[in-house]
Amino acid sequence: RLRELAPPQISEESTGSVRLRAVGDVMLGTDFPDGYLPPDDGAHLLDSVSSLLTDADLTFANLEGPLCDGGKTTKCKPGGNCYAFRSPTLYGRYLKDAGIDVVSTANNHARDFGEYCRLETHKTLDSLDIAWSGPPGTTATLVHQGIRVGWVAFHTDAGSNHLNNTEAAVELVSALATSHPIVVVSFHGGAEGSKAIHTPNGKETFYGEDRGDLRLFTHAVVDAGADLVLGHGPHVPRAMEIYKERLIAYSLGNFATYGRFNLSGHLGKGMILEVEMDSTGTFVAGRVLSTSQRGRGIPEVDTEGRAADLVRMLSSQDFPETGVIVGQDGSLAAQK
Repeated sequence: RLRELAPPQISEESTGSVRLRAVGDVMLGTDFPDGYLPPDDGAHLLDSVSSLLTDADLTFANLEGPLCDGGKTTKCKPGGNCYAFRSPTLYGRYLKDAGIDVVSTANNHARDFGEYCRLETHKTLDSLDIAWSGPPGTTATLVHQGIRVGWVAFHTDAGSNHLNNTEAAVELVSALATSHPIVVVSFHGGAEGSKAIHTPNGKETFYGEDRGDLRLFTHAVVDAGADLVLGHGPHVPRAMEIYKERLIAYSLGNFATYGRFNLSGHLGKGMILEVEMDSTGTFVAGRVLSTSQRGRGIPEVDTEGRAADLVRMLSSQDFPETGVIVGQDGSLAAQK
């Protein structure tokens, strides 16, 4: 799957750079159950942040749930508390209009309404020229000013590119790196909730489910050729580190999650992560643009910079030797 975002003047000797922006979980409202769709059917949900999303060479989001007008869910049992998401197909246009170029469909809500709705989601994304990666073996290619950027998304589930199968992940990333000067990996992993802000050593579990050894996975894919690793899934921001001159962001937090998400405390802190890399994928500069969500989940800029403050603290605590230095303006720099 090839998405040409610039004229295909591909040159292996390009000396340019790529400036990416990335956000975490995006779920623009669900029609199941009733009562969780945003005002004006979502048409203005991203208005406050769209100018920041379009201000990049490439922009990424984790699409937390399908874009679909049918399908059936088997997640919900009578009388149980159930989280099954399904956003109307027309909401895909809002992602496109807001500047989203590539999404992950590798997460625990991608198949909330079955494989049918996952396939319908991919059809909609294709029709909008939004690249995607998610099911086993799927990758995406984007091109900016002659620089080929490979993209691959992982989740702690065998129904996606499998985060917990390190050998297969390394093989997939290595193959992508042979034909792409820059490779970006995203992953949906880690425990969830307001207390899940730290990135532990070893495996994480959540309600008995293996949510991955994230330090092992991220370092393995960088060793295999990944140049940027973007995490999402814990619903809170986490630390960032520089490993072998490559940036790893362990969680970008919630970005636009209307209606059904707890947004209290750290759960309400999100970000737009900006990363500039040279044509070889080496980290050049970065910035955390802090966001929050108003009301039931309307994203907006957080002028207090709370996500950047949290990333600063966590990077220092969790990665004392490799953690990024976060400036008061949200700028990112490697330790000297």
